[in-house]
Amino acid sequence: MRAMRIESPAAADAGPLVLRDVPRPSPAAGEIRLQIRACGVCHTDLHEAEGDLPLPKLPVIPGHQVVGVVDAKGSGATLFREGDRVGVPWLYSTCGECAYCLRGLENLCEQARFTGLHADGGYAEAMIVPEKFAARLPEKFSDLQAAPLLCGGIVGYRAFRLSGIQPGERLGLYGFGASAHIVQQVARHMGCEVYVFTRSEAHRQAAKDLGAAWTGRAEDSPPRPLDAAIIFAPAGRLTLDALRAVRKGGVVALAGITMSPIPQMDYELLYHERVVRSVANATRQDACDFLALAAEIPVRAAFETFRLEDANRALQAVRHSRLRAAAVLTIE
Repeated sequence: MRAMRIESPAAADAGPLVLRDVPRPSPAAGEIRLQIRACGVCHTDLHEAEGDLPLPKLPVIPGHQVVGVVDAKGSGATLFREGDRVGVPWLYSTCGECAYCLRGLENLCEQARFTGLHADGGYAEAMIVPEKFAARLPEKFSDLQAAPLLCGGIVGYRAFRLSGIQPGERLGLYGFGASAHIVQQVARHMGCEVYVFTRSEAHRQAAKDLGAAWTGRAEDSPPRPLDAAIIFAPAGRLTLDALRAVRKGGVVALAGITMSPIPQMDYELLYHERVVRSVANATRQDACDFLALAAEIPVRAAFETFRLEDANRALQAVRHSRLRAAAVLTIE
């Protein structure tokens, strides 16, 4: 089968993904194999390809927003039938026994494995996954529409929840792309006012089209204090901008898997019980809750498509902010 692999991390412009013909994997006990139809392209894939994240295995097939059809099952796999359409998000497996797993925080499991990082992911024609970590997809979404929901949507939804934002409050979004444009739709559905901070005029217009109450650059002051903010861009300095914008007791949630250093700041910026918190991965319950909500709204993901063999070009578009929102690989 065809697959785009990371064999040695390199700058996106150097084309770190290599097209290879690799053996089609066979599912073990409790696993299913998917014939992949589409796979979303995530900033995390870019961080892997460029070496910003340590890679526990090489070569590795990235991709963790996978939409496919079950075409084989291992022994004991009973949750899905062959022909069922499912999605595979970032969380690939957990131990199920540690204190974090038992407390409903499996996203923090010490033995957690992640799709496209510890196990081969969706930049390929097929993949295997433990069936308990595959998600049933709402019929309302096409393959291409569903793919961006599986990371940008799910992890963005967890960031939205952990920000503590309430209906009718003011939410700031720093950086606007695959995740933020989905979270904005969730926030508007919940009756929140959304304030979008981005340097791109095209992204500011996209946010306005989705009903943003205000748009500006990160260094701009919003017309009213924010109740909470979510930072999607991997720039640590934005943390200070967001703290200046939120009210007393407000929360700044950091939604990225990696970020440049947060600059030194005066305590006064954090004082008055403002909170800065990170968001790490997501749980299977987050996936279930978000996908149900996304179908109810319904969320409409904006995306551009690329062929599997053009995955390097997709990563370059992510790297240089050339996308209006998300990128999706089509697997034929």
